[in-house]
Amino acid sequence: MSTLAHTMMTAARSTDSGMAGPGELDRYPFGEAPVAERVGAPVWESAEPELGRVGRRTAGSRGRGLHGQLVQQLGQMIVSGDLGADRPLVPEEIGQRFEVSRTVVRESLRVLEAKGLVSARPNVGTRVRPVSDWNLLDPDIIEWRAFGPQRDNQRRELSELRWTIEPLAARLAAGHGRADIQQRLSDMVEIMAHAMGQGDALTFSRADAEFHSLLIQVAGNRMLEHLSGIVSSALHVSGGPVTGCDRPTDASLGHHGRIADALAAGDGAAAETAMRQLLTVHPEVERVVPAPREH
Repeated sequence: MSTLAHTMMTAARSTDSGMAGPGELDRYPFGEAPVAERVGAPVWESAEPELGRVGRRTAGSRGRGLHGQLVQQLGQMIVSGDLGADRPLVPEEIGQRFEVSRTVVRESLRVLEAKGLVSARPNVGTRVRPVSDWNLLDPDIIEWRAFGPQRDNQRRELSELRWTIEPLAARLAAGHGRADIQQRLSDMVEIMAHAMGQGDALTFSRADAEFHSLLIQVAGNRMLEHLSGIVSSALHVSGGPVTGCDRPTDASLGHHGRIADALAAGDGAAAETAMRQLLTVHPEVERVVPAPREH
């Protein structure tokens, strides 16, 4: 096993035990346990039932400050529909319900406004915006939708988006080969192979996410590169798209290896084909994203 593989597996185990690795935050605490088992968030007794639900919907946001926790809590409530469109958000009331300062509330609402979830206007106040105004490509909103009632739609949309982005990125990446990137991609395949042999799904998923992120970044298209975070989010969130990247399998590993080999050989057509095969490893994916017709 390479030093890189050993390092990633050690980091994965430390985070899996609840301890963040160096420089890491636990970004996805909400999918780890059933709601009834989550701890750390108070249940708010309130005449406003929507605001009172936050204690049942959050995992305590380990590794986040008060500002990050409030953004997460309010964001989830908006995306899930607990706080519907055009619902007024009164900063003083939020501060009382969540026991945070006015500064924390104000900064949190600014973050949500930047994501398109709320709007603040003079003489009107802060209100929840309709779904059509949300930045649906924001990684946080992708995460929140993945754990809300729109989970199935999020799965389908992420699958369709990946089908659009990644085959093209694989073709382009074959023409922009760099020795260091090629080596890194090969390292990720090695790590995935070792992790699969050890039954280490967490390390497999992390190496998988880095593989796809590297591939998009090396494609030489800045607009595609901007979308690499979306693909990473799709691979990380629980209940992600139904593709060959969902779970460690020999078929998935083989397709990743063929993509890396095609990129090393500068064969864009082979890289694109292998990526399409990877994204349709499981037969059920055809109900989400139809495979292209043969002409």
